[in-house]
Amino acid sequence: MAGSTHLVTNQVPPLVGYDVFSADRALAAAVERHLEPELREEVLGELSALGRTSGSAQVQEWGAQANENPPRLRTHDRYGHRIDEVEFHPAWHRLLGKGVSAGLTAAWGRPAGHLRRAAAFVVWTQVEAGNGCPLSMTHAAVPALRADPDLAAEWEPRLTSMVYDRELRPAHQKAGALFGMAMTEKQGGSDVRANTTSARPLGRDGAYELTGHKWFCSAPMSDGFLVLAQAPDGLTCFLVPRVLPDGSRNVFRIQRLKDKLGNRSNASAEVEFEGTWARRVGEEGRGVRTIIEMVAATRLDCVLGSAGLMRQAVAQAVHHCAHREAFGGKLVDKPLMRNVLADLAIESEAATTLALRLAAACDDGGEQERALLRIAVPAAKYWVTKRCPAVAVEAAECLGGNGYVEESGMPRLVRESPLNSIWEGAGNVQALDVLRALRREPGALDAYLREVGQARGADHRLDGAIKNLLTELADLEGVEGRARRLAERLALVLQGSLLVRFAPPQVADAFCAARLGGDGGAAFGTLPHTLDLAAVVERARPEHDPAS
Repeated sequence: MAGSTHLVTNQVPPLVGYDVFSADRALAAAVERHLEPELREEVLGELSALGRTSGSAQVQEWGAQANENPPRLRTHDRYGHRIDEVEFHPAWHRLLGKGVSAGLTAAWGRPAGHLRRAAAFVVWTQVEAGNGCPLSMTHAAVPALRADPDLAAEWEPRLTSMVYDRELRPAHQKAGALFGMAMTEKQGGSDVRANTTSARPLGRDGAYELTGHKWFCSAPMSDGFLVLAQAPDGLTCFLVPRVLPDGSRNVFRIQRLKDKLGNRSNASAEVEFEGTWARRVGEEGRGVRTIIEMVAATRLDCVLGSAGLMRQAVAQAVHHCAHREAFGGKLVDKPLMRNVLADLAIESEAATTLALRLAAACDDGGEQERALLRIAVPAAKYWVTKRCPAVAVEAAECLGGNGYVEESGMPRLVRESPLNSIWEGAGNVQALDVLRALRREPGALDAYLREVGQARGADHRLDGAIKNLLTELADLEGVEGRARRLAERLALVLQGSLLVRFAPPQVADAFCAARLGGDGGAAFGTLPHTLDLAAVVERARPEHDPAS
């Protein structure tokens, strides 16, 4: 009997070797719902291929390696020359390369480009969220560059390329390029109009010289950056290339990399400009207006990224409970655990359904859809990213002590979960942006009410929530102090409307009861016991789990 104490029993097999896309019923259904029939076979095949890649043991190992080996800053070479380069683990480059080749920067010129990219972003985030930053920034830079047709003609083919070229050299010599962004400064944060970085005109072809310090620079290893600086006529947007056309390095001094709570595989930096060459994008004094399209796109990516993190957390929790036995049976069959899992599952499905609806609106491009995005994106960014940490923590608890151990992967999800709420404007910024849309763009509220009204009469709790929302909107006295409450209600009612129209009845019923009808508690696992929770949990279970 020697060694019998080391017999391993009742341990859950790893969730690997499956199709992350196809196993997510809510995501797959949302994609099919918004796709034109003639694109269905192509897009679903593409996403399923990425799903199988994402679920493979090899790629999941790359994600763990990239997280465990954060980037390093090299300010000088061995001879003392200033080089300001960021070194990454090989796994990072493999992941980023696969993300680029999967079309995560190529939405703008493809049929249903935003929808298929959004679904891919949800899937790819579940491998390692850190490489999502350069993919998001590169994707989002395109609409800002279109403020200058010449710049767009030069750079857009590089940014939407599906070729990853990691070398720092002149952009015209590259088959593909990445973009970063540097807006915030230490004295201003979200108040970018307080920026002090200066831009001095050089008197030719929109060229300027920048001087200043940026407190946060995203993706500092990129080929180019969109930067805000004070020109003679006010805050202006600029393109800063990392390498100049003659092959010399632009002045781009990386002072340090930020030591972050999560998102460890991704580099975020402080940078200094001193005589840095830049090209103006758009008109002087209209920098915020120029860059706002980039901000809107990255905000939607925050919603998508949070939806991906929630889905992976829920998938891991349901998978664990479907295999783990305790107190005489599978955890997933215990009524209280089933309640927790179902509650997590409806939160995840609501986030995914809303995120894909917004992505489809980006593809539509019509006036009605643009108006809807103006109010729905900040509301969704506010609410979905706020729910992500709660879901990640509760899902980790479903694994018990195992969920607190790094090898489970859950701590990485927990550390990553608050990030999207902070990036691209924290909660208050989003809530105030909702108010700005309500005040300045009446068409936005009309578009929103038309969208949620499509489900009117289908569920009395949703009808009541819409009525209460209209009452709140009718009284805007002291509204700034309750802007968060208003953003939350807008997001919840929109989620409820989408689920009532498109989700299985069990999912919609649970959501409306707990989120709109007041029949749920403050913590997860407090759904009414009369609901069909087993069906909700089964829908959330990874479909193609080879160990099941």
